[in-house]
Amino acid sequence: MPLVPRVVVVHRRTELDELLERHGTRGQAEFFLRTRGRTLADVQGRHDAQDAALAEVRASVPTEWRRGDVEREDLYRFGFEPGDVVVVVGQDGLVANVAKYLGAQAVVGIDPEPGRNAGVLVMHRSGETRRLLHAVVGGTARVQDRSMVRAVLDDGQALDALNEVFVGHPSHQSARYRIGADGGSEAQSSSGLIVATGTGATGWAASIHRERAGATALPGVADRALAWFVREAWPSPATGTSLTSGLLSADESLSVLVQSDALVVFGDGLEADRLTAAWGQTVTLSLSSRTLRLV
Repeated sequence: MPLVPRVVVVHRRTELDELLERHGTRGQAEFFLRTRGRTLADVQGRHDAQDAALAEVRASVPTEWRRGDVEREDLYRFGFEPGDVVVVVGQDGLVANVAKYLGAQAVVGIDPEPGRNAGVLVMHRSGETRRLLHAVVGGTARVQDRSMVRAVLDDGQALDALNEVFVGHPSHQSARYRIGADGGSEAQSSSGLIVATGTGATGWAASIHRERAGATALPGVADRALAWFVREAWPSPATGTSLTSGLLSADESLSVLVQSDALVVFGDGLEADRLTAAWGQTVTLSLSSRTLRLV
């Protein structure tokens, strides 16, 4: 007998939830917002929009199907099953946050505030949920395979990210390392480097790309390629600035030999979930064998 489908709804606490936890009462939260030129009404409106979208999504799950529910802070300890349909309700970044914990599960991104979010990864409205769930389970959904980037330490530790991986000093001082790319290598001192996918090319990498006047092309969302950028490389008698950007194809990699006390490696802005590379360790960055299956 086939297993009953399970839908896992992923969300995060709203700004109002966090304000009430920090300040204790609505009155204190409202006072805090006023001192910064904001109103409680705006924060409440966004909270209500997410609540309404979550309620519609949950009501769209067929009653005979199994259900799961997880907040962003608990993703690292949640047990996803191979056949889950994952419904992410929130901003684009929440899809990136969950991607590293998934395998081949299909992900449906629901935008609770159409017109306010970019909608690059959360492309659907809550009213479409029932149709999309049946399409995924029935095998008729249109699915995009989004490339991911992998960072591997020479001791076997690894992490994957959907947008980009950052390598740099844990306190954001100058990072010292030897970078290896395109058959060459160079000792560098910089504020770190990022390696971005085609999905990440609309975010952090896009900002660096604009500053560099398009010196390195950015991969498209369907490309099996990565773009890498060194941030603010410092020229000195011991460090160079000739290897500061490039593209990696599916069979290429970038190496970083750590020459600081330690460097941190994290993906998609989740600095708390990171690897630490000690002096003398090598970090290798390349395309991941995993992809995000985005509906």
